[in-house]
Amino acid sequence: MSIHSGYLKSHTEALVKEIGLEAACEVTGKSKATLGRYYSDAPEHADRFMPIDTVARLEGVANYPHVTSALAELNGIAISYGVGRKNTHEGNVNDDVIALSQRFAMLMAEYHQSIQDGIITIAEAKRLLHETQAIQEVLIQMKLNLEEEVQ
Repeated sequence: MSIHSGYLKSHTEALVKEIGLEAACEVTGKSKATLGRYYSDAPEHADRFMPIDTVARLEGVANYPHVTSALAELNGIAISYGVGRKNTHEGNVNDDVIALSQRFAMLMAEYHQSIQDGIITIAEAKRLLHETQAIQEVLIQMKLNLEEEVQ
């Protein structure tokens, strides 16, 4: 499995887990086993990926477009949400800076804990990835708020 495949599978897993497996099954009409195969890193599922219509249904109810974001990043594309997206909040730059500093502090705490033994395990790396993704979400929101202020 290529690093890109693993990257897409991990974001597919994050999407399903954000919504919850039971809810994801209801939204997509697919079984737990089928959804699990889409993000499994087992060799027999290495070439199996979630169909785009299934991704669209799940991202329609998720707070963050995990798979779409991963595809964009793999292709060197930056994306941002449109105004009115359900995950936007009324706030200002000061609120965003506070949220960003809090998320960064959480990332650094997670990193410090992970590196104490000199080895970052897969579970620790997943937690670090989760924190970096949370920072990315705050930055996107900050960008949207700044765009609103300059218009």
